[in-house]
Amino acid sequence: MSKLKIILPIIMLLLGGAGAYGLIATKPVLEPEKTTDTIPVVTVIKAQPQTLQLNVSSQGIVKPRHELDLSAEVSGKVVYLHPNFVAGGFFNKNDVLVRIDSRNTDAAIVQAQAQIAEAKRQLATEQAQAEQARTEWQALGKGQASALVMREPQLAEARAKLKSAESTLLQATIQGERCELHAPFTGRFASKAIALGQIIQTGEKLAQLYATDVAEVRLPVALEQLAYLDIALNQQPQKPIKVTLSTQLAGTLQTWQAHIVRTEGMVDESTGVIYLVAEVKQPYQSDKPLLNGLFVQADIQGKALDNLFALPQQAVNGSQTVLIVDNKQQLHSRHLDVLRTEPNRILIKDGLHAGERIVTSGIDVPIEGMTVQVDDAK
Repeated sequence: MSKLKIILPIIMLLLGGAGAYGLIATKPVLEPEKTTDTIPVVTVIKAQPQTLQLNVSSQGIVKPRHELDLSAEVSGKVVYLHPNFVAGGFFNKNDVLVRIDSRNTDAAIVQAQAQIAEAKRQLATEQAQAEQARTEWQALGKGQASALVMREPQLAEARAKLKSAESTLLQATIQGERCELHAPFTGRFASKAIALGQIIQTGEKLAQLYATDVAEVRLPVALEQLAYLDIALNQQPQKPIKVTLSTQLAGTLQTWQAHIVRTEGMVDESTGVIYLVAEVKQPYQSDKPLLNGLFVQADIQGKALDNLFALPQQAVNGSQTVLIVDNKQQLHSRHLDVLRTEPNRILIKDGLHAGERIVTSGIDVPIEGMTVQVDDAK
Protein backbone atom coordinates (compact mmCIF):
# COMPACT_ATOMS: atom_id res chain seq x y z
CA MET A 1 0.00 0.00 0.00
CA SER A 2 2.84 2.33 0.77
CA LYS A 3 4.43 1.66 -2.65
CA LEU A 4 1.18 2.57 -4.40
CA LYS A 5 1.14 5.98 -2.68
CA ILE A 6 4.62 6.67 -4.04
CA ILE A 7 4.08 5.39 -7.61
CA LEU A 8 0.66 7.00 -8.23
CA PRO A 9 1.80 10.68 -8.02
CA ILE A 10 4.76 9.89 -10.27
CA ILE A 11 2.42 8.41 -12.89
CA MET A 12 0.13 11.52 -12.68
CA LEU A 13 3.07 13.87 -13.20
CA LEU A 14 4.26 11.89 -16.20
CA LEU A 15 0.77 11.95 -17.78
CA GLY A 16 0.42 15.73 -17.17
CA GLY A 17 3.81 16.43 -18.73
CA ALA A 18 2.95 14.31 -21.77
CA GLY A 19 -0.35 16.18 -22.23
CA ALA A 20 1.36 19.57 -22.00
CA TYR A 21 3.99 18.51 -24.51
CA GLY A 22 1.25 17.40 -26.89
CA LEU A 23 -0.56 20.73 -26.65
CA ILE A 24 2.64 22.65 -27.30
CA ALA A 25 3.62 20.48 -30.20
CA THR A 26 0.24 20.75 -31.93
CA LYS A 27 -0.52 24.52 -31.38
CA PRO A 28 -1.14 26.63 -34.56
CA VAL A 29 1.65 28.85 -35.73
CA LEU A 30 0.53 32.58 -35.91
CA GLU A 31 2.20 34.41 -38.73
CA PRO A 32 2.76 38.15 -38.13
CA GLU A 33 0.56 40.53 -40.15
CA LYS A 34 2.28 42.43 -42.87
CA THR A 35 2.12 46.22 -42.29
CA THR A 36 1.18 48.47 -45.20
CA ASP A 37 1.81 52.25 -45.36
CA THR A 38 -1.43 54.34 -45.81
CA ILE A 39 -0.91 57.23 -48.25
CA PRO A 40 -3.26 60.16 -47.45
CA VAL A 41 -5.61 61.30 -50.23
CA VAL A 42 -5.81 65.09 -50.63
CA THR A 43 -8.01 67.49 -52.55
CA VAL A 44 -6.22 70.23 -54.45
CA ILE A 45 -6.88 73.26 -56.62
CA LYS A 46 -4.56 74.73 -59.22
CA ALA A 47 -3.23 78.22 -58.69
CA GLN A 48 -4.32 80.52 -61.52
CA PRO A 49 -3.34 84.21 -61.68
CA GLN A 50 -6.29 86.51 -62.29
CA THR A 51 -7.18 90.15 -62.78
CA LEU A 52 -9.49 90.95 -59.88
CA GLN A 53 -11.50 94.03 -59.00
CA LEU A 54 -10.93 94.86 -55.34
CA ASN A 55 -14.18 96.34 -54.07
CA VAL A 56 -14.44 97.89 -50.62
CA SER A 57 -17.30 97.11 -48.23
CA SER A 58 -18.86 99.65 -45.91
CA GLN A 59 -22.23 100.59 -44.43
CA GLY A 60 -24.19 103.67 -43.48
CA ILE A 61 -27.54 105.34 -42.90
CA VAL A 62 -29.52 107.05 -45.66
CA LYS A 63 -29.90 110.79 -45.10
CA PRO A 64 -31.39 113.57 -47.27
CA ARG A 65 -28.93 116.01 -48.77
CA HIS A 66 -31.01 118.94 -47.45
CA GLU A 67 -33.13 119.07 -44.31
CA LEU A 68 -34.28 122.04 -42.24
CA ASP A 69 -36.63 123.27 -39.55
CA LEU A 70 -39.41 125.49 -40.90
CA SER A 71 -39.77 128.43 -38.48
CA ALA A 72 -42.04 131.47 -38.31
CA GLU A 73 -40.55 134.88 -39.08
CA VAL A 74 -43.69 136.80 -37.98
CA SER A 75 -46.29 136.33 -35.28
CA GLY A 76 -49.94 135.71 -35.99
CA LYS A 77 -52.71 133.22 -36.58
CA VAL A 78 -52.24 130.28 -38.98
CA VAL A 79 -54.92 130.62 -41.66
CA TYR A 80 -53.67 128.06 -44.20
CA LEU A 81 -51.67 124.82 -44.23
CA HIS A 82 -50.50 122.79 -47.22
CA PRO A 83 -52.94 119.92 -47.99
CA ASN A 84 -50.14 117.41 -47.23
CA PHE A 85 -49.02 119.13 -44.03
CA VAL A 86 -48.54 115.84 -42.15
CA ALA A 87 -45.52 113.67 -41.36
CA GLY A 88 -44.59 111.92 -44.62
CA GLY A 89 -46.55 114.32 -46.83
CA PHE A 90 -44.98 115.38 -50.13
CA PHE A 91 -44.68 118.93 -51.49
CA ASN A 92 -43.12 120.64 -54.50
CA LYS A 93 -40.65 123.49 -54.64
CA ASN A 94 -42.28 126.93 -54.13
CA ASP A 95 -45.53 125.44 -52.78
CA VAL A 96 -47.15 127.55 -50.02
CA LEU A 97 -46.69 125.47 -46.88
CA VAL A 98 -48.02 127.87 -44.24
CA ARG A 99 -49.92 131.16 -44.45
CA ILE A 100 -50.20 133.49 -41.46
CA ASP A 101 -52.87 136.17 -41.07
CA SER A 102 -51.42 139.19 -42.89
CA ARG A 103 -53.97 141.89 -41.99
CA ASN A 104 -51.60 143.58 -39.54
CA THR A 105 -48.82 143.74 -42.11
CA ASP A 106 -51.28 144.92 -44.78
CA ALA A 107 -52.24 147.79 -42.49
CA ALA A 108 -48.58 148.58 -41.86
CA ILE A 109 -47.97 148.74 -45.62
CA VAL A 110 -50.84 151.22 -46.06
CA GLN A 111 -49.50 153.38 -43.25
CA ALA A 112 -45.99 153.30 -44.75
CA GLN A 113 -47.36 154.30 -48.13
CA ALA A 114 -49.14 157.27 -46.48
CA GLN A 115 -45.89 158.28 -44.76
CA ILE A 116 -44.10 158.21 -48.10
CA ALA A 117 -46.75 160.43 -49.65
CA GLU A 118 -46.47 162.92 -46.76
CA ALA A 119 -42.67 162.85 -46.92
CA LYS A 120 -42.73 163.51 -50.66
CA ARG A 121 -45.06 166.50 -50.11
CA GLN A 122 -42.77 167.92 -47.43
CA LEU A 123 -39.74 167.40 -49.65
CA ALA A 124 -41.44 169.16 -52.57
CA THR A 125 -42.39 172.08 -50.28
CA GLU A 126 -38.85 172.39 -48.94
CA GLN A 127 -37.40 172.22 -52.43
CA ALA A 128 -39.69 175.09 -53.51
CA GLN A 129 -38.82 177.17 -50.44
CA ALA A 130 -35.12 176.53 -50.95
CA GLU A 131 -35.38 177.66 -54.57
CA GLN A 132 -37.25 180.81 -53.48
CA ALA A 133 -34.62 181.55 -50.82
CA ARG A 134 -31.84 181.19 -53.39
CA THR A 135 -33.62 183.56 -55.80
CA GLU A 136 -34.25 186.20 -53.09
CA TRP A 137 -30.64 186.09 -51.89
CA GLN A 138 -29.37 186.56 -55.41
CA ALA A 139 -31.60 189.65 -55.75
CA LEU A 140 -31.21 191.25 -52.31
CA GLY A 141 -28.50 189.56 -50.38
CA LYS A 142 -24.82 190.34 -50.06
CA GLY A 143 -21.87 188.05 -49.55
CA GLN A 144 -22.11 184.32 -48.86
CA ALA A 145 -25.51 183.14 -47.61
CA SER A 146 -25.62 180.76 -44.65
CA ALA A 147 -26.87 177.17 -45.03
CA LEU A 148 -29.85 177.95 -42.80
CA VAL A 149 -30.87 180.91 -44.98
CA MET A 150 -30.67 178.68 -48.05
CA ARG A 151 -32.81 176.11 -46.15
CA GLU A 152 -30.28 173.35 -46.70
CA PRO A 153 -30.87 171.68 -43.27
CA GLN A 154 -34.64 171.71 -43.83
CA LEU A 155 -34.16 170.18 -47.27
CA ALA A 156 -31.87 167.46 -45.88
CA GLU A 157 -34.42 166.67 -43.15
CA ALA A 158 -37.19 166.30 -45.74
CA ARG A 159 -35.07 163.93 -47.82
CA ALA A 160 -34.21 161.86 -44.71
CA LYS A 161 -37.89 161.60 -43.76
CA LEU A 162 -38.70 160.32 -47.26
CA LYS A 163 -35.96 157.65 -47.02
CA SER A 164 -37.24 156.65 -43.57
CA ALA A 165 -40.79 156.29 -44.91
CA GLU A 166 -39.53 154.22 -47.84
CA SER A 167 -37.57 152.01 -45.42
CA THR A 168 -40.71 151.54 -43.32
CA LEU A 169 -42.64 150.48 -46.42
CA LEU A 170 -39.89 148.03 -47.38
CA GLN A 171 -39.90 146.51 -43.90
CA ALA A 172 -43.68 146.19 -43.89
CA THR A 173 -43.59 144.60 -47.36
CA ILE A 174 -40.99 142.09 -46.21
CA GLN A 175 -43.09 141.25 -43.15
CA GLY A 176 -46.07 140.76 -45.45
CA GLU A 177 -44.10 138.38 -47.64
CA ARG A 178 -43.05 136.44 -44.55
CA CYS A 179 -46.67 135.66 -43.82
CA GLU A 180 -46.43 133.05 -46.58
CA LEU A 181 -43.81 130.33 -46.15
CA HIS A 182 -42.86 128.65 -49.43
CA ALA A 183 -41.08 125.32 -49.90
CA PRO A 184 -37.39 125.90 -50.69
CA PHE A 185 -37.16 122.51 -52.43
CA THR A 186 -39.20 119.49 -53.45
CA GLY A 187 -39.47 117.20 -50.46
CA ARG A 188 -41.46 115.69 -47.61
CA PHE A 189 -42.58 116.66 -44.14
CA ALA A 190 -40.61 114.79 -41.47
CA SER A 191 -42.81 116.17 -38.69
CA LYS A 192 -45.34 118.92 -37.94
CA ALA A 193 -45.66 121.13 -34.86
CA ILE A 194 -48.69 123.39 -35.52
CA ALA A 195 -52.36 123.20 -36.48
CA LEU A 196 -54.74 125.38 -38.45
CA GLY A 197 -55.95 128.37 -36.40
CA GLN A 198 -53.04 128.25 -33.98
CA ILE A 199 -51.42 131.50 -32.82
CA ILE A 200 -47.68 131.30 -33.41
CA GLN A 201 -44.77 133.49 -32.36
CA THR A 202 -41.71 134.66 -34.25
CA GLY A 203 -39.04 131.97 -34.30
CA GLU A 204 -41.44 129.16 -33.40
CA LYS A 205 -40.76 125.80 -35.13
CA LEU A 206 -43.59 124.86 -37.47
CA ALA A 207 -42.37 121.67 -39.16
CA GLN A 208 -39.29 119.70 -40.18
CA LEU A 209 -38.64 119.24 -43.90
CA TYR A 210 -36.23 117.22 -46.00
CA ALA A 211 -35.49 117.17 -49.72
CA THR A 212 -36.32 114.16 -51.89
CA ASP A 213 -34.26 115.00 -54.98
CA VAL A 214 -31.04 113.44 -53.65
CA ALA A 215 -30.26 111.00 -50.85
CA GLU A 216 -26.79 110.62 -49.35
CA VAL A 217 -25.03 107.90 -47.38
CA ARG A 218 -21.88 108.53 -45.33
CA LEU A 219 -19.63 105.49 -45.75
CA PRO A 220 -16.75 104.96 -43.30
CA VAL A 221 -13.62 103.53 -44.94
CA ALA A 222 -10.39 102.53 -43.21
CA LEU A 223 -7.33 104.41 -44.43
CA GLU A 224 -5.61 101.25 -45.71
CA GLN A 225 -8.70 100.45 -47.82
CA LEU A 226 -8.20 103.68 -49.78
CA ALA A 227 -5.40 101.93 -51.66
CA TYR A 228 -8.06 99.92 -53.51
CA LEU A 229 -10.12 102.97 -54.56
CA ASP A 230 -9.44 105.32 -57.45
CA ILE A 231 -10.02 108.48 -55.46
CA ALA A 232 -7.91 111.49 -54.50
CA LEU A 233 -8.38 113.01 -51.06
CA ASN A 234 -7.66 116.59 -52.15
CA GLN A 235 -10.26 116.85 -54.92
CA GLN A 236 -13.62 115.61 -56.13
CA PRO A 237 -13.66 112.24 -57.95
CA GLN A 238 -12.65 112.75 -61.58
CA LYS A 239 -14.84 109.84 -62.71
CA PRO A 240 -17.88 108.24 -61.10
CA ILE A 241 -17.11 105.56 -58.54
CA LYS A 242 -20.03 103.15 -58.53
CA VAL A 243 -21.58 101.95 -55.31
CA THR A 244 -24.21 99.26 -54.82
CA LEU A 245 -26.37 99.82 -51.76
CA SER A 246 -28.42 96.95 -50.36
CA THR A 247 -30.63 96.04 -47.43
CA GLN A 248 -33.44 93.71 -46.46
CA LEU A 249 -36.73 95.55 -47.01
CA ALA A 250 -40.17 93.96 -46.70
CA GLY A 251 -38.57 90.53 -46.52
CA THR A 252 -36.56 90.83 -49.73
CA LEU A 253 -33.08 92.06 -50.60
CA GLN A 254 -33.34 95.46 -52.27
CA THR A 255 -30.49 97.19 -54.11
CA TRP A 256 -29.86 100.71 -55.37
CA GLN A 257 -27.12 102.17 -57.56
CA ALA A 258 -25.20 105.15 -56.23
CA HIS A 259 -21.97 107.09 -56.88
CA ILE A 260 -19.27 108.51 -54.65
CA VAL A 261 -19.46 112.29 -55.07
CA ARG A 262 -16.97 113.50 -52.45
CA THR A 263 -14.95 112.75 -49.36
CA GLU A 264 -15.42 114.65 -46.13
CA GLY A 265 -11.73 115.49 -46.20
CA MET A 266 -10.80 114.65 -42.61
CA VAL A 267 -10.09 111.59 -40.48
CA ASP A 268 -12.48 110.81 -37.65
CA GLU A 269 -10.49 111.20 -34.42
CA SER A 270 -12.35 108.50 -32.50
CA THR A 271 -12.38 105.75 -35.14
CA GLY A 272 -9.50 106.60 -37.50
CA VAL A 273 -11.68 106.26 -40.61
CA ILE A 274 -12.47 108.68 -43.40
CA TYR A 275 -16.00 109.16 -44.72
CA LEU A 276 -16.94 108.93 -48.38
CA VAL A 277 -20.33 110.29 -49.43
CA ALA A 278 -22.46 108.28 -51.86
CA GLU A 279 -25.33 109.95 -53.68
CA VAL A 280 -28.58 108.53 -55.08
CA LYS A 281 -30.66 110.81 -57.29
CA GLN A 282 -34.46 110.78 -57.12
CA PRO A 283 -34.57 108.11 -54.40
CA TYR A 284 -38.38 108.16 -54.20
CA GLN A 285 -39.20 107.93 -57.90
CA SER A 286 -39.21 104.13 -58.18
CA ASP A 287 -41.14 101.12 -56.97
CA LYS A 288 -38.50 100.55 -54.29
CA PRO A 289 -37.86 103.98 -52.70
CA LEU A 290 -34.67 104.49 -50.75
CA LEU A 291 -36.24 105.59 -47.50
CA ASN A 292 -34.68 108.15 -45.24
CA GLY A 293 -33.11 106.48 -42.19
CA LEU A 294 -32.49 103.05 -43.77
CA PHE A 295 -29.32 101.21 -42.71
CA VAL A 296 -27.66 99.89 -45.88
CA GLN A 297 -24.64 97.84 -46.85
CA ALA A 298 -22.37 99.36 -49.50
CA ASP A 299 -20.17 97.65 -52.08
CA ILE A 300 -17.80 100.33 -53.44
CA GLN A 301 -16.20 99.73 -56.83
CA GLY A 302 -12.44 99.35 -56.44
CA LYS A 303 -9.39 99.13 -58.67
CA ALA A 304 -8.59 96.11 -60.86
CA LEU A 305 -5.20 94.51 -60.10
CA ASP A 306 -3.36 91.92 -62.20
CA ASN A 307 -1.62 88.65 -61.24
CA LEU A 308 -3.57 87.94 -58.08
CA PHE A 309 -4.42 84.47 -56.77
CA ALA A 310 -7.77 83.83 -55.09
CA LEU A 311 -7.75 80.89 -52.66
CA PRO A 312 -10.51 79.46 -50.50
CA GLN A 313 -10.11 80.23 -46.83
CA GLN A 314 -9.55 76.57 -45.87
CA ALA A 315 -6.43 76.46 -48.07
CA VAL A 316 -4.54 79.05 -46.00
CA ASN A 317 -3.78 78.57 -42.30
CA GLY A 318 -3.46 81.21 -39.62
CA SER A 319 0.25 81.74 -40.26
CA GLN A 320 -0.48 82.53 -43.93
CA THR A 321 1.05 79.32 -45.29
CA VAL A 322 -0.32 76.74 -47.74
CA LEU A 323 0.47 73.11 -48.54
CA ILE A 324 1.69 72.45 -52.09
CA VAL A 325 1.91 69.07 -53.86
CA ASP A 326 4.88 68.87 -56.26
CA ASN A 327 5.30 66.69 -59.36
CA LYS A 328 6.62 63.81 -57.20
CA GLN A 329 3.40 63.84 -55.15
CA GLN A 330 5.29 65.17 -52.16
CA LEU A 331 3.97 67.75 -49.73
CA HIS A 332 5.63 71.11 -49.05
CA SER A 333 4.69 74.10 -46.88
CA ARG A 334 5.10 77.63 -48.22
CA HIS A 335 4.55 81.08 -46.70
CA LEU A 336 2.55 83.54 -48.85
CA ASP A 337 2.23 87.30 -49.19
CA VAL A 338 -1.47 87.88 -48.47
CA LEU A 339 -3.00 91.02 -49.96
CA ARG A 340 -6.25 90.88 -48.03
CA THR A 341 -8.81 88.48 -46.56
CA GLU A 342 -12.41 88.58 -47.78
CA PRO A 343 -15.47 86.71 -46.45
CA ASN A 344 -15.23 83.90 -49.02
CA ARG A 345 -11.64 84.04 -50.25
CA ILE A 346 -8.08 85.08 -49.52
CA LEU A 347 -6.21 87.13 -52.12
CA ILE A 348 -2.50 86.40 -52.63
CA LYS A 349 -0.19 88.85 -54.35
CA ASP A 350 3.08 86.89 -54.10
CA GLY A 351 4.39 83.42 -53.23
CA LEU A 352 2.60 81.26 -55.83
CA HIS A 353 3.20 80.26 -59.43
CA ALA A 354 0.64 79.42 -62.09
CA GLY A 355 -0.36 75.78 -62.13
CA GLU A 356 0.86 74.85 -58.66
CA ARG A 357 -1.41 72.45 -56.76
CA ILE A 358 -2.71 73.80 -53.47
CA VAL A 359 -4.13 71.39 -50.87
CA THR A 360 -7.62 72.31 -49.67
CA SER A 361 -8.43 69.22 -47.57
CA GLY A 362 -7.26 65.72 -46.62
CA ILE A 363 -4.30 66.46 -44.34
CA ASP A 364 -4.71 66.61 -40.58
CA VAL A 365 -1.02 66.53 -39.59
CA PRO A 366 1.14 67.66 -42.51
CA ILE A 367 4.76 66.57 -42.63
CA GLU A 368 7.26 68.24 -44.94
CA GLY A 369 8.11 65.95 -47.84
CA MET A 370 5.48 63.31 -47.11
CA THR A 371 3.96 61.47 -50.07
CA VAL A 372 0.29 62.06 -50.81
CA GLN A 373 -2.22 60.94 -53.37
CA VAL A 374 -4.22 63.57 -55.26
CA ASP A 375 -7.93 62.93 -55.61
CA ASP A 376 -8.45 63.85 -59.25
CA ALA A 377 -12.17 63.21 -59.00
CA LYS A 378 -12.70 66.28 -56.86
